[in-house]
Amino acid sequence: ATLCKSAFHRPQTLSYRNGYALPRRPTVGIGNDPLLSEQLTQQEISELAFETPDLTYCAFGKRVHEDFIPAHVALDKKALRYYGYFMEAILYSPEEQYRVRPVVIYYYLEDDSICIIEPTVENSGIPQGKRIKRHQLPKNERGEHYHWKDLNLGMDLDVYGVKYRITQCDTFTKEFMESEGMIVNDPEPMPADPYIIRRENPPPCHTTPSTFDNLHKFLNMDRKVLRFFTLWDDADSLYGESRPVTIHYYLVDDTVEVAEVHQPNSGLDPFPILMRRQRLPKKIKSENFPSAVMEVSKQEVDEYYSPKDFQVGQRMKLLGRNFLLYDCDGFTKEYYQKNHPEMEMKSIEIPKKVDMPQDWKKIVPPYNGFGSLEDSLQNCLRLIPEPPKVNVVKMLENDHKVLRYSARLDSQNPEDEDRRFILSYFLSNDMISIFEKTTRNSGVIGGKFLEKSRVPKPGSTVDKPAYYSPADFAIGATVEVFGHRFVLTDADHYVLKYLESNWSDIPSKTLDSLRQKLGVEILTTQPPDQDGKDYTSHLD
Repeated sequence: ATLCKSAFHRPQTLSYRNGYALPRRPTVGIGNDPLLSEQLTQQEISELAFETPDLTYCAFGKRVHEDFIPAHVALDKKALRYYGYFMEAILYSPEEQYRVRPVVIYYYLEDDSICIIEPTVENSGIPQGKRIKRHQLPKNERGEHYHWKDLNLGMDLDVYGVKYRITQCDTFTKEFMESEGMIVNDPEPMPADPYIIRRENPPPCHTTPSTFDNLHKFLNMDRKVLRFFTLWDDADSLYGESRPVTIHYYLVDDTVEVAEVHQPNSGLDPFPILMRRQRLPKKIKSENFPSAVMEVSKQEVDEYYSPKDFQVGQRMKLLGRNFLLYDCDGFTKEYYQKNHPEMEMKSIEIPKKVDMPQDWKKIVPPYNGFGSLEDSLQNCLRLIPEPPKVNVVKMLENDHKVLRYSARLDSQNPEDEDRRFILSYFLSNDMISIFEKTTRNSGVIGGKFLEKSRVPKPGSTVDKPAYYSPADFAIGATVEVFGHRFVLTDADHYVLKYLESNWSDIPSKTLDSLRQKLGVEILTTQPPDQDGKDYTSHLD
């Protein structure tokens, strides 16, 4: 009947009444099929309404699944710890053939990696600590790696050519292996190291203790030193020579020290000590078995150097170096006269190198004409030239003070007769500058004729230069400036006033010429101030 059904429309369950939507209970099912509730009788409906089930919640037949936990989370920070050792072969040693070195093997369950660590022993002299870093150790040539199932007590673990014997494990490791169904072997004892046993039971020492009173020697011989003046003969070595040295013999502990004697300009590095303070062995015991030691102990030495071995005038060999003792100090001579009178401490003469002193005279090259004499001289005195020193007090006192003169050019050329110049003398640095006045229709361009510079007098030399000063500038005097001759014709009023204030350094001839030239102006014109204003009013 269902296969032949062709109507599948749903019944209407919503209607409108007075403009309001109202739900309506369907009376038929889909495709006008009768409803199941309509097929039940009233008695069956009552039985279903009042029927109480015997079991409300029933979990029978349902399986509870646990949450999945990955291995890297479940086995995180869980490691198996094994204790073991390996034997290291010792070659070329008469005291031991092998050495037992304990190790701790950690197996990390998280990623099946293994780390091997050797416990550190203080003052062992052996590099210890982490022997193999944490990684998966190869088991064979097929690329397989060690697993925790391959580890057990009483077995050998072959890692990179070294066999590690596993002897013990901790409680967690034992419980884990038993929980996984493995049979844990019995633990093994750690073998004893022959070297450690020999160190714990040292052989008896038959050295007879000395009866010498060291305290008495310290109280009487402390700070008492024998000093010998010696010549170190190093001529056998390459570029060797004889050098003076000093040998110190300390009586308090019979030690010897060799110090170099430094000479100025010797070209040698100033090392303070040639041989450090130590006891020098004179005779060493002969042994059949070859031995190599860093330091010679008392057991290998038969005899040390003593004061009897140091004789002035004789040669001796200390640690392979030849020394000639040619003299000693006063305390050393007194010590030998008192304690060893049979030894004569007589100094010997040795040839000394006498360096003839040479008088090196500093030669200053001739002046080349570039710059001033003072500037050129600084290039000869220092590698890095410095500016010449100036008189700062004179510069500050005479700052902005200028003496001005009117001059004409003394020349045989008729075109130079009408040329007029102003010669300025700067009192702060004794320099001269010359300015040429502009004359119309003269054909000569005026302006600066000479920059500020010091002008030497005629006949002065480079060794003893003489420069012009205000005492040389008299009216009518001729001033020669680098091949040009100028005749002074006039001056400022301030020039006469300044020279009269310093009359002790000025010749009377210069003052008389200025007074004669400026006599009329002095009576009618007030002299200018000291600050130098209106200096050119008279010259203009």
